[in-house]
Amino acid sequence: MRVLLGVTGGIAAYKVALVLRRLVEDGHSVRVAPTAASLNFVGRATWEALSGHPAATETFEDVPSVAHVRLGQSADVVLVAPATADFLSQMAAGAARDLLGNALLATEAPIVVAPAMHTEMWNDPATRANVATLRARGVHVIEPAVGRLTGPDSGPGRLPEPDALVSALYGVARGEGLSLSDASRPWGDLVGRTVVVTAGGTREPIDAVRYLGNRSSGMQGFALAEAARERGAEVTVIAANVTLPLGEGIARVDVSTADELSRAVESLAPTADAVVMAAAVADYRPQSVAASKLKKDGSAGMTLELVQTPDILAGLVAARPPSQVVVGFAAETGDDAGSVLQHGAAKARRKGADLLVVNEVGGGRGFGTADNTVTILDSTGARVGEATGSKLGVAHAVLDRIVERLPSE
Repeated sequence: MRVLLGVTGGIAAYKVALVLRRLVEDGHSVRVAPTAASLNFVGRATWEALSGHPAATETFEDVPSVAHVRLGQSADVVLVAPATADFLSQMAAGAARDLLGNALLATEAPIVVAPAMHTEMWNDPATRANVATLRARGVHVIEPAVGRLTGPDSGPGRLPEPDALVSALYGVARGEGLSLSDASRPWGDLVGRTVVVTAGGTREPIDAVRYLGNRSSGMQGFALAEAARERGAEVTVIAANVTLPLGEGIARVDVSTADELSRAVESLAPTADAVVMAAAVADYRPQSVAASKLKKDGSAGMTLELVQTPDILAGLVAARPPSQVVVGFAAETGDDAGSVLQHGAAKARRKGADLLVVNEVGGGRGFGTADNTVTILDSTGARVGEATGSKLGVAHAVLDRIVERLPSE
């Protein structure tokens, strides 16, 4: 889940650092937009260190990326905490005085606001009118807690505890509305599910130095793993020659050859709710492997005899438990025999996986790029989805189709 966390200028901002830590530990991507006033209480370095992202304040920071719009557009849910009386007034007026104000106007995601201020400010007619206006527009406003405030004062106006704020945010993200209870309940439509993802490309050794390989970087497979973790799944990645880092909470098994990948899948797949075969597995390997480096002797060339590798996807489909969802990937190029989709549809019917994700590769497409374009087919070769954009966005589109096929728990 992608969270935009707005922090305004109240002393309760220190509590929000714990909210941020909890969200990151739960596997979510959080971008913090602090107001200038909030930096008097918690510095920018804290937000950047805990989130792993820049924490800009002003509208004209990072102009080339149009951050004042992109932050709001890319969020799945927004939390503003603490929300001061002044910022509630700004929101109610639709003002865009800083980066956070602009992002709120640009977002279509649900917005949760947690006001925190002195009791008299909370009870002031202007504040109450602003809160009523925001609620009428669909903003979820959390009632302040009652307790000790700044100095000797006590009463309604205290920011709720971090776990309660996270619980409220998750309730809104799930479409259930505000709830300050059950703070330990995780967010996501894959909670309680186990997902295995293969990623990268296998390497089949020729001798002690050389191998047959492919151009897969593992980026799409790792994006699938990150997206599944964001949605609450327990995720294991079988990584074939991938040097990319994985997010916290994702298990990793490193392999090199098709045989090693096959054994790892055989070990992990039986207990998985979904297996996503995003790795590019070699179709052939040398029949024999030289123990030392083969020397070039000046002759015309060298002939390698190749044998087929195991069809891991077909074997997985044949052995899967009744409720398991199996997804294959097909990196295709068009040729005289058919288009990319024609080849993909034929493969879908031949393999029998629940879903086959087809993407065109070559000519700067697919391998090693930040973006991807895919078509999702079912086992009959019929188109059931498509996605274009970042590999994380594509991953979520694939997971949407997987969730549709998982049995209800």
